Amino acid sequence: MTALSEYQRLEATGLWRETEDSQRREVLVSLGDATLMISTLSETALSHWSLPAVHRLNPGKMPALYAPDVEADELLEISEPEMIAAIEKVRGVIERSRPHPGRLRLILGAGLSILVLAVVVFWLPGAVLRQTASVLPEAKRAELGRQILAEMAELAGRPCGDPAGVTALARLARSTLGTDPPRLVVLPSSVPRSAHLPGNIMVLNRSLVEDYETPEVLAGFLVAEDERRAMQDPAERLFEEAGLIAAFRMLTTGQIDQSYLHDHAVTLLTRTPLPLDAEPLLARFAAVEISSAPYAFALDLSGETTLPLIEGDPMRARLRAPLLPDESWVALQQICGS
Repeated sequence: MTALSEYQRLEATGLWRETEDSQRREVLVSLGDATLMISTLSETALSHWSLPAVHRLNPGKMPALYAPDVEADELLEISEPEMIAAIEKVRGVIERSRPHPGRLRLILGAGLSILVLAVVVFWLPGAVLRQTASVLPEAKRAELGRQILAEMAELAGRPCGDPAGVTALARLARSTLGTDPPRLVVLPSSVPRSAHLPGNIMVLNRSLVEDYETPEVLAGFLVAEDERRAMQDPAERLFEEAGLIAAFRMLTTGQIDQSYLHDHAVTLLTRTPLPLDAEPLLARFAAVEISSAPYAFALDLSGETTLPLIEGDPMRARLRAPLLPDESWVALQQICGS
């Protein structure tokens, strides 16, 4: 360590004592290369202090009192402002150049705190929501689905229940979505065309069974809604809307306020279903051997916005057995009555 070049060989007089019992004497103080040199007025060396170890005993007061370290008996009193300023400046430079373990710990602690805060703010809520949905028993899912459906029925009317139509709808569900399909429910006046509820319940707009000539359009909407269900758990979507507190309460007590279910029902009845990418949707159509073109034209009569679903139809130029016999399709179209 060297002193600042502008202060090298700066000299001033001061009062120095060697021990606590020694008589103070006037000395010559020189600010040299890495040391504070104390000598007699005739320049006979008395003591050398290492600048990095020099300690001021009375910060901010005059005259300045210095010691070679915090426990030394030696004492140096200086009144010359220029010398004091030089010593303080050199001590400041030395202090800044020293390693600061405490400062490193502070920086590391602050960084860790920021990391923990980021986890709490950005990751923890989503983790709680996913965890709540993943551990939800099937019986509780079914209960939530029934409660949400009841709220939807209060807003959109009781589900259509013509027995022959209900039977035909269940048959179409099996032929489209497999041997363990969701429970399909047709509402008389819902705004969106389809929605999925916890408990494997799919809600449909009556227009899907009344406004088209063949069941292929309805089947297409069933495939598309089932793809949305695979993209996001309906229970997780419910807890996302209800919030972290509601999800935590469900996780700990198995209960949720009815107001959250009502609000979710309103959202399902007013929100446009999420759009789907054509490629995975076409794969779903191919897997169940259903034409995607009728569904595409139902979405956009011109076919301009659904061209990939039309051109990529997996059943183009292929034949398959009808999804429903004519009499079953007629019964399904009458599921809401005349």
